[in-house]
Amino acid sequence: MKTKLYISSAILFLASLAILLPSSLAAQSTGRVEFTAQVASTGGQPEPVRQLPFYLLRKSLEDIHADALQSSPAPELNTFIDALDVSPELKAWMKKHHSVQLSGEEFTKGLTVDEIMGVPEFYKAYMEHNAAYRGAGFPEPKFKEKDRTANPEKYAAQKKQYEDGIRKFIAGSPESVKGLDLELFALNPSAKWAVLEKKHDQMVDASTLRLAQERYVVARTETDLEGHGSFAGLAPGNYWIAMFGTEAISGDVRQHWDLRVSVRQGETASVELSNFNAVRSSTTAQNSNN
Repeated sequence: MKTKLYISSAILFLASLAILLPSSLAAQSTGRVEFTAQVASTGGQPEPVRQLPFYLLRKSLEDIHADALQSSPAPELNTFIDALDVSPELKAWMKKHHSVQLSGEEFTKGLTVDEIMGVPEFYKAYMEHNAAYRGAGFPEPKFKEKDRTANPEKYAAQKKQYEDGIRKFIAGSPESVKGLDLELFALNPSAKWAVLEKKHDQMVDASTLRLAQERYVVARTETDLEGHGSFAGLAPGNYWIAMFGTEAISGDVRQHWDLRVSVRQGETASVELSNFNAVRSSTTAQNSNN
């Protein structure tokens, strides 16, 4: 009777081991991530990132964004320029400088005499802007329209003399170029291009978040009042701690993370998130200008 009891007890013990061992082994084969998130305003002390969602991804947001960008290529600047109703010379200038910005001090300071004289829109803007200089050292035209057909050689010679005089005036009075961009206000296509770029960026950002949520999210957590968060039961491998759809804010600073972390079997990876390893650290003043 005792022999049967011992055998039954042994069977029950082995059975319990069979149940417990797999779960124990599974726990030992997974890892964990513990993190603390802090953000500091400009010149301020770090503060905990409280009660904000963080995600653990199997791929970095940067790479996911690159995938989304392949599906929705950025608008081509040259294609945009080709569709503008401006002179061929201005289109060539835009393509050469890779810019459609026709305003601002940087723009006017960068204009050369040849560009002002060679691009019809720039020449017209310069002449209109400097109309007040007429009679005060600004060249006066001597060619007459009637000579265009009646005496074309005289007309061409006097026109060239006039244009050479304007070139000399621009070179000797660079301050006369300042403010030229005011005459190009209605022509400036930079705002239209900026809207086009912004719409594309918003579309790619939305596609990035959708791809991340649908394909790459492993886990989600929310930080506590001390800025702590964790992800448990993770298979060994590389992951990325990320924020999307929100930002950590402290004073004038806004930022988020996309930080790689390696998880090893049966170990806990500890990570400190701060301004120094954020994807970007920008001020609200900068954001308001974008």
